Amino acid sequence: MLALATLGFTLTFWAWALLGPLGPDLRDRLDLSVNQQAIVVAVPVIVGSIGRIPVGALTDRLGARIMFPAVSLLTIVPVLYLGHVADSYVQLLVGGFFLGLGGTTFAIGIPFVNAWYPPSSRGTALGIFGAGMGGTAIAAFTTVPLADNVGQSFPFTLVAVILAVYAMVAWLMLRDWPGRTVSTASLLSRTVGTLKIPATIPLALLYAVAFGGFVAFSVYLPTYLKNAFELSQSDASFRTAGFVLVAVVMRPVGGYLSDRFGAVTVLSGVFGASAVLALLASFEFDLVPVGTVAFLGLAAALGAGAGAVFALVAEMVPGERVGAVTGFVGAAGGLGGFFPPLVMGAFYSSLDSYTWGFVLLALTAAAAFTYTTTAVRRQVREHQARCE
Repeated sequence: MLALATLGFTLTFWAWALLGPLGPDLRDRLDLSVNQQAIVVAVPVIVGSIGRIPVGALTDRLGARIMFPAVSLLTIVPVLYLGHVADSYVQLLVGGFFLGLGGTTFAIGIPFVNAWYPPSSRGTALGIFGAGMGGTAIAAFTTVPLADNVGQSFPFTLVAVILAVYAMVAWLMLRDWPGRTVSTASLLSRTVGTLKIPATIPLALLYAVAFGGFVAFSVYLPTYLKNAFELSQSDASFRTAGFVLVAVVMRPVGGYLSDRFGAVTVLSGVFGASAVLALLASFEFDLVPVGTVAFLGLAAALGAGAGAVFALVAEMVPGERVGAVTGFVGAAGGLGGFFPPLVMGAFYSSLDSYTWGFVLLALTAAAAFTYTTTAVRRQVREHQARCE
């Protein structure tokens, strides 16, 4: 079940990230401005993020066996539209809006995996599932080479076929945990009730920084590397894929370390390291070696942080509410990734430099470090005391 869920998450995230690697090419081909390019790659992120709220609530009601095949099939429509129809800025925005559906499967898989594992190993299991965000690495590695060597529409056709096959396999093989509790409340009441859970807002804020940072880099790093270091589109995409792979590998590591040492301890280290590395990146040193160390270090920290946040979700949220809480937390993570590309594009347009964008990231990570070591740590202790 974990393997099937992780595969579905990976494939839908591959679809979700198709526009990012093509950003520079779309800018040149359609004569887009820097800000328009940033908006095109950011629209699927924000839609996929907000969409996790209703999808997470629906998963609590319907289960992953229905939701995974349904979302996979629905994602095929915008994938084919973008690959074979969209040929203007407005059409890309429309297609990107519906492509955001592919990013909602995170809210399906978290409650599904959480139900199958005991508390002592949920952090590790959820971290393994979270490694499915490596679908963005597949997009970074394959989209540009396939588009250049086979045809502009081929990456989209390939992903559509693979999603169709996965939907059939998931329908035949995926099974929800037999003992899961099915929520019978209305969507509105569950949404309001979820916001009243004390852990929802703190977890959402932490994930907005950890996963939001990862998403922002995964969609905007090709553009940044091309503008700041004059790399080719292909080279920038491959380096971005390396960033994503490091983050993917570190996500289950973050979950495992949280099972061993506590999620708050891991998150404190993650955010402290991120603040230092973002400040280092703000100086825009040469890409080799200092820039590479800074970016790969950020990838490791943000990946581990994303895994640690959901170890904390499994620890602090009742099992029957994990889907709904995951929807809000996942939405916050995606929204955290929506704004940085726009901010970076604005700074580059006005100052011809990305320095202040990285300074803002460093300040945000420092604020998250302070919040984790004070308010979140106190809330976790109070929760543990109530459980005892």
